[in-house]
Amino acid sequence: MNTHNFPTLFILFLTLSYISPLISTLVAPSPINIWPKPRSFTWTTPHAIPLSPSFTINSPSHRYLTPAVNRYLRQILTTNYTPLTPPKLNLTTPPLQTLTVTVTDLTPPLTHGVNESYTLTIPSNTSTATLIAATPWAAMRGLESFSQLVWASPAQVGAGLVITDWPMFEHRGVALDTSRNFYPVEDLLRLIGAMSANKLNVFHWHITDSQSFPLGLNSEPELAGKGSYGPGMAYSGDDVERVVEFGLEHGVRIVPEIDMPGHTGSWAEAYPEIVACANMFWWPAGAPWEDRLAAEPGTGQLNPLIPKTYDVVKNVIKETTTLFPDTFYHAGADEIVPGCWKADPTIQKHLADNGTLSQVLEIFINKTNPYIVSLNRTVVYWEDVILDAGIKVNPSILSPETTIMQTWNGGPDNTKRLVSAGYRTIVSSSDYYYLDCGHGDFTGNNSAYDQPPGFDQKTGGSWCGPFKTWQLIYNYDITYGLNETEAKLVLGGEVALWSEQADPTVLDSRIWPRASAMAEALWSGNKDETGMKRYAEATDRLSEWIHRMVSRGVKAEPIQPLWCIRNPGMCNTMNPIF
Repeated sequence: MNTHNFPTLFILFLTLSYISPLISTLVAPSPINIWPKPRSFTWTTPHAIPLSPSFTINSPSHRYLTPAVNRYLRQILTTNYTPLTPPKLNLTTPPLQTLTVTVTDLTPPLTHGVNESYTLTIPSNTSTATLIAATPWAAMRGLESFSQLVWASPAQVGAGLVITDWPMFEHRGVALDTSRNFYPVEDLLRLIGAMSANKLNVFHWHITDSQSFPLGLNSEPELAGKGSYGPGMAYSGDDVERVVEFGLEHGVRIVPEIDMPGHTGSWAEAYPEIVACANMFWWPAGAPWEDRLAAEPGTGQLNPLIPKTYDVVKNVIKETTTLFPDTFYHAGADEIVPGCWKADPTIQKHLADNGTLSQVLEIFINKTNPYIVSLNRTVVYWEDVILDAGIKVNPSILSPETTIMQTWNGGPDNTKRLVSAGYRTIVSSSDYYYLDCGHGDFTGNNSAYDQPPGFDQKTGGSWCGPFKTWQLIYNYDITYGLNETEAKLVLGGEVALWSEQADPTVLDSRIWPRASAMAEALWSGNKDETGMKRYAEATDRLSEWIHRMVSRGVKAEPIQPLWCIRNPGMCNTMNPIF
């Protein structure tokens, strides 16, 4: 052996040791995949069988499962999906005639914590496959997995396999703001359908904000009548019922958010007397940032010191809980801006009498929280209500038994602060899960964009920039830094699309496939059986899933050139220090 070459050979050995597992992972994918990846997928000898033209699904009758079965049957028989890389599998017989669905318990409602576990078995030597599901909602998850195992024309399906599956986190959602820009019902339904396909189960509907109030309420018709953007830009009771029912037929809960007392400028169109600093310029000329009146253009915060405020608020809460049957009610309580309340004469008097703004917020929470709880709701608040540096309430007035916190600032640190205080927590870290980030700013005369060549663009003018890539989202561990007890309080996560610079024209591409990345991370995790992050092998699978979503009418954006999936492994980075 030439010892002069030993350092070179040793480095080569280390490099091959590093990349060989990656190579084997990347160039030897399963012939056909399911997104999100199941917890257990046993396919010892991959092959396929024909799907009979008379294929049918036998299932117990259920108000919401039956429509789902009919929907999947139509999809399976008519899609004729062609994969980007057609599986090279031996085709054997007999054809698959029937999928028999068995549901252990048909009675559980769609609510947080409902059992979503299922086992799907497609044998090699019989004409019947079986799906055994714990609940109707679990059956919907299994039907989705089955549908992704069907391809080609004439249709064929993977056979000789067993899938045992259940979610890692119980709360897996998408939050959408429909106040800054309006989204017609059809767009919301397409979103919910795509969520179901990705095994996401919560649509967090941030309905109202300072810019508009698009929810029609019989008890307070003027709020939408004067506070929406105009005719055709408000959701009627019938619209809401349609969304809720569609969600139930797809196994997706609809959780409403009526943000208050902040973000309520639109209420002033109907009730100017209960809204502080309404319709004022958001950042007075010459004022420091600390004295702004709002976090962004669109001022207005409910005045907790005026009795009439609660007459209107309780009507809104009561009717909203009637329209939305889910047991979660999101009450907002984020971004209370001191300057707004300080601009109000009533609150000025309170401050002159040695009161504080935190006391003002506490008055509001004390008057509204017990009322929401009395309506048999668990109240979700943004973290600000107890973590804000300036205006917050004493956590002692918000019982962890009836309160859930949603974190959006501070990454893992704020998650730990919330769970350490005993609160169940939903993670929506803006550092990872905000889908609107990286598109600049929407103010019209921002000189930050008038810079000489060579200027360091940093976040590109977006407060939460840069853009959150699917890889960043996929790799985020929402229980990072938590001990086992604390981690159990993390219910799950939500990606969020705030709509200052989004509307129906970009809805699909802003959300998909990045929400798909979170969907898999929260369903089966982002690590393989050895504990290694699996984003590398997920890339080709996600490209294929995007292609299937597009075939279903969802305009998801691509993550790679088609050349990459046609040439497995050739688009990977093998340099470990890259």
